Amino acid sequence: MQAADIFKVLSVETRVNIIELLKARGTAGAKEISEALGITAAAVSQHLKILKHAGLVRSERHGYWIPYAIDAQALENCRELLTEVCSCGCGGTGSFKETDPERSDLASLEQYARALEQELDAVRQRMRALKTAK
Repeated sequence: MQAADIFKVLSVETRVNIIELLKARGTAGAKEISEALGITAAAVSQHLKILKHAGLVRSERHGYWIPYAIDAQALENCRELLTEVCSCGCGGTGSFKETDPERSDLASLEQYARALEQELDAVRQRMRALKTAK
């Protein structure tokens, strides 16, 4: 599958939420995912079908239950794709490349600091959600 196709698949927030849920909880069925995300099982099944076709999740039927899990190698491939197209200069580390002359001015650094703060806030919110879910 082409990089653009993977990005299209991941451009839908519900699919990203499904992947995050599977990363956090491990294997889950469509009903469990639908309850956790507050959407219908039919909608989850359609999203899982697309994610599976893209190779991002895998499943194996166990009688009537079909557990889904993320494909760790496929997600690693996505990370590598993002690193290739990333223009921040971090090389996949997430760190700002200060030697980049185009990004070393004060305005760029302030913008980068705000982006990091937003990302940190999102991580903290996700951690709180996981703690309350236990």
